[in-house]
Amino acid sequence: MTAKSSVQASELAMLCVPAFWPMAMAKTLMDEERELYAKNLKFIGEEVKIRTTLKPKLANHSHPRLDLRTMVLRDYGKPGEGLPTLVAAPYAGHTAMIADYRKGQSLVETLLANGVGHVALTDWKSATLDMKDLEVDNYLAELVVAIDDLGGRVNLVGLCQGGWTCAMIAARFPEKVNKLVLAGSPIDTDAGNGPIKRMAHESPLSFYEDLVRLGGGLMLGKFMLRGWKNMHPVEHYVQKHIDLYEHIDDPAYLAKEEVFESWYENPLDLPGRWYLQVIAQIFQENRLAKGRFVALGRQLDLHAITCPTYLLAGAEDDITTPEQVLDAQKYIGTAPARIVSKTVPGGHIGLFMGSRTLKEHWPEIARWIAGA
Repeated sequence: MTAKSSVQASELAMLCVPAFWPMAMAKTLMDEERELYAKNLKFIGEEVKIRTTLKPKLANHSHPRLDLRTMVLRDYGKPGEGLPTLVAAPYAGHTAMIADYRKGQSLVETLLANGVGHVALTDWKSATLDMKDLEVDNYLAELVVAIDDLGGRVNLVGLCQGGWTCAMIAARFPEKVNKLVLAGSPIDTDAGNGPIKRMAHESPLSFYEDLVRLGGGLMLGKFMLRGWKNMHPVEHYVQKHIDLYEHIDDPAYLAKEEVFESWYENPLDLPGRWYLQVIAQIFQENRLAKGRFVALGRQLDLHAITCPTYLLAGAEDDITTPEQVLDAQKYIGTAPARIVSKTVPGGHIGLFMGSRTLKEHWPEIARWIAGA
């Protein structure tokens, strides 16, 4: 008999004697308490890691093509292979990791695997105090610099807030844009009835001015993060912690959670002047759709956009409702036959990072971009 089996036999014998039952129960409780203590300690350590040490990181290798004040322009794939496709990541608080999330689940990766030979990405920088007075024009100007450095004509893929930026460029310099993709992009901000629209119209501009003042002239990412979480408080303040605790011993779950939280929990700061201009002129007054937004010295008319355009909306998107994206076809000058308009299952983030959307819908968009 081995030493282990001998111990097991003696424990079994103890359980046969009623006098030893309390001792056996106490031992079981002590073992369970040790396991619970170890689990709780691991959970706390993981929470600290997620909230304080993880930082966003692009998944695939890229080459920093330009280092500008507002962004680093990154090259993927093979520069010189076909017309460049420039992905304009949202400049709305989160990093460009949204477009290059993780290996096997990356929009950039999907484009490259489906006929787009050269992809460039706007990797926006967090604003510092010396950038607090930058305006939309400053960001548009550097986007134009990026396009010119790529050869002067590109396919533009605008994600979320990057979409109205791309629409502005396409209206202001139509000769620079070959094809235009607007994914989850708020073009007609008066359309639909999402929480962002309600928040923009129900809160006076003074509310946003106070937030900028609290940030010393910046719209701090931590303020925006709190606002996003408050849109779904049970999910962010209760359920996600329960889920983490329940899966604390699952390495695959933790790996996925850490990648997501490294992106979500580390928002960028935005220039206060830029932020207030966007709130007032884009979201409260809807100037872009109404043809009253002035960019780089010209009043923009979306009818100047005549290139082939792909409109992609999420059916359950509560950040940019489908109407805000799809209604763009009412304003742009592109012939209806050259507009693709599609609504796919899922919410906002899933449009750019969801494995299902990347597998089932973006390959078609990539082939549309690469086609004649």
